[in-house]
Amino acid sequence: MAKWGEGDPRWIVEERADATNVNNWHWTERDATNWSSDKLKDLLMAVQVENQEGRCEVTEVSKIEGEASINNRKGKLIFFYEWDLKMTWTGVSKSGIKYKGSVEVPNLSDENDMDDLDISVSLAKDEPNTPLTELMKTEGARKVRQALGDYVQSLKTEFTQGMILPTANGMNKSSASQSKAKLDTPQIAPGSSVSSANAGVKIPTCKFSLKETFLTSPEELYRVFLTQEMVQAFTHSAAVVDADKGGKFKLLEGNVCGEFLELVPEEKIVMKWRYKTWPCEHYATITVNFIDRSGETELRVECKGVPVSEEERTKQGWQRYYFEGIKQTFGYGARLY
Repeated sequence: MAKWGEGDPRWIVEERADATNVNNWHWTERDATNWSSDKLKDLLMAVQVENQEGRCEVTEVSKIEGEASINNRKGKLIFFYEWDLKMTWTGVSKSGIKYKGSVEVPNLSDENDMDDLDISVSLAKDEPNTPLTELMKTEGARKVRQALGDYVQSLKTEFTQGMILPTANGMNKSSASQSKAKLDTPQIAPGSSVSSANAGVKIPTCKFSLKETFLTSPEELYRVFLTQEMVQAFTHSAAVVDADKGGKFKLLEGNVCGEFLELVPEEKIVMKWRYKTWPCEHYATITVNFIDRSGETELRVECKGVPVSEEERTKQGWQRYYFEGIKQTFGYGARLY
């Protein structure tokens, strides 16, 4: 038997104080099936397209069958995923006529390139022909392909944290390669905690801004964001809103949550904000400014610390669930920018 510090370096337990999977030599596996199901649903439900003929969006993910897992062997990550997906899309023509159809993806797997993915779009039985079907077959299919690509990217970045363990020098292959990249640190508000599993992990983040105009006063629009009953109305789901500095909020069946950091009546709301599928305890900082435009209110939303892979989804989420939801529910429709 080799003495401590001698013999095959792969088995030197002194390399890690906890003697766990030294040098990442042993096979480890993590089941990503449940996480993947939630992630796929969130990404696909954000798909929406529009042109001169009308507007279409995915309104239901009716089938998510399959599995996903990640394996680590000798410091190398091996990804396995295989999914059979079916969605319902709903379209509304410019004249107000509604249509319904389906989108099927029978072969999302690690064995198929994303460009070769089979995406089948059809119109529901007995529905009259509509140009919106072609919109879904082209732009709609492209958005679905993009959403599935975002899922695969997230599977290989977000879900893999902690699978490659540090070796003797405290570094791993992933962190060593990332050390040369310019990565923003997670935007964590003061007082929030970070789990030990993710402590010190850097996440590539981005910042962006959104702007929308509402036909109402800053006072009324400010109230919409902070009144629990009004939030439940425009999100069409249960919500919890504690409208005080330091108060928590939870929207869309817990898919969005956070905390109010600063509240300036009729002028500004600052909050830490996250999707539940983001890395544990990672929050973006969202600043919402209410600007009086003589009978209208210009809403400026500044987002910082959003994971790079979540940028498009976050933009679409704010557009769909906040901007459009508020306008449709309370009649504050105005011109779009």
